[in-house]
Amino acid sequence: MKTRITELFGIEHPIIQGGMHYVGFAEMAAAVSEAGGLGIITGLTQRTPEGLKKEIRRCREMTSKPFGVNLTFLPAVTPPDYPGFVRTIIEEGIKIVETAGNNPAQVMPFFKEAGVKVIHKCTSVRHSKKAEAIGCDAVSVDGFECGGHPGEDDVPNFILLPRAAEELKIPFVASGGMADGRSLVAAMALGAEGMNMGTRFMATKEAPIHQNVKDALVKASELDTRLVMRPLRNTERVLNNAGVTKILEKEKQLGNGIKFEDIINEVAGVYPKVMVDGDMEAGAWSCGMVAGLIHDVPTVKELIDRIMREANEIITQRLTGALRG
Repeated sequence: MKTRITELFGIEHPIIQGGMHYVGFAEMAAAVSEAGGLGIITGLTQRTPEGLKKEIRRCREMTSKPFGVNLTFLPAVTPPDYPGFVRTIIEEGIKIVETAGNNPAQVMPFFKEAGVKVIHKCTSVRHSKKAEAIGCDAVSVDGFECGGHPGEDDVPNFILLPRAAEELKIPFVASGGMADGRSLVAAMALGAEGMNMGTRFMATKEAPIHQNVKDALVKASELDTRLVMRPLRNTERVLNNAGVTKILEKEKQLGNGIKFEDIINEVAGVYPKVMVDGDMEAGAWSCGMVAGLIHDVPTVKELIDRIMREANEIITQRLTGALRG
């Protein structure tokens, strides 16, 4: 399938594996790229620029196809070594970067000079237009359904994607609720040039996470996610568990007076406990409503091949047949 996204990134299928904390290791990125999509290494999971350098080189041993690095800009008391991460990305010859979080304007000149293509994650049309204005090559438009941070506007993809198509000149992919061939065709019908999947890629054989997480995703329905940290205006969609219930109870009790420190035990340091140790009740970890569409744990290649086969059948048989009718 040829779209502006496949052309921009030099990939076979318009499917991107977004950056995911403690999931986006070399194994995950390489498997997606080998299957014809765009795999992404999560930069900040590596903690240091030196760690990222090793992970990039490890990924290169597994695939010769294009892959990228995610760099998420977050406010922090002790911020990561962002200049070091940017330098490592450029020195290691990475040509595709997925940025997320705060505005990446400060690093854009360095990436542009090095010929790096930048796709920025946005949860609104106004942020997408800003990304376009600062020189991003593409955007990932995240609807309210998405796992992780959906922003504060609560606009689902059936509205957000066509609005983005009305306003943007650069290509964009749909993120949030993406799982199969139906998702891809629907996203493209609404104006996207492909799709970004996070939660769906977690439930694959190659995802380097505990089997308990994969089992939980298969078991979960579309009703099993919760929104936490809304009073802090740092809303995150997560899979419901005992730790999440504690957060929601504290939010109810403390109301708008709640501080991050009140929920730190259920939020900070949770990912290693969940993704590595398999403790499914530890606390909040990002999960999309798309969990309701996850029914198996295939290999990445099986998943991508199935998506493209389904998409082809929908376009050439069901939709074309409807026109003939």
